[in-house]
Amino acid sequence: MNVLLVGTMLLLIGAMPALAQGDPAGVPWNELSPGEQQLLQRFSDNWNQFPPRKQQRLRKGAQQWGTMTPEERQEAKQRFKQWRSLPPEQQQQMRERFQQFRQLPPEQRESVRNARRWFRSLPPEQRKALREKFQNMSPEERRAYRRELRRQYGGDGGNQVPDGTSPRQ
Repeated sequence: MNVLLVGTMLLLIGAMPALAQGDPAGVPWNELSPGEQQLLQRFSDNWNQFPPRKQQRLRKGAQQWGTMTPEERQEAKQRFKQWRSLPPEQQQQMRERFQQFRQLPPEQRESVRNARRWFRSLPPEQRKALREKFQNMSPEERRAYRRELRRQYGGDGGNQVPDGTSPRQ
């Protein structure tokens, strides 16, 4: 189970951008907190050979994992399982989309998050229907439909449906 936890944590870490422009100094294994060592045990033999940026990402992931609720951890485990089942091409596409997302201005990232929350709040059958509808639309039709959804649901800020998103969840 500990391996699964670390694997899930790695998924979260892999999705995070580099935290600093330059490489800060690495941290020797024996200077990690006991909690970090426990979560990162899988890497103990090679830890001191990792580049500082990788160490920093792993530590940040361990810190985030430690603050997650049991429900959030379960969801992260499930997502990691889904991620591992994807073909390499789809994994690469998802990495690229995530990098595009990270390059958006903060307001647009929040807008995308709100749209995802809105979409996830729909009943499964509505999500499925919306996905199918989007797949059968041209890009112009999608833009027009998103504008309509924003007019219909965008008033409270929490249900915003921004440009550039499509129902993929």
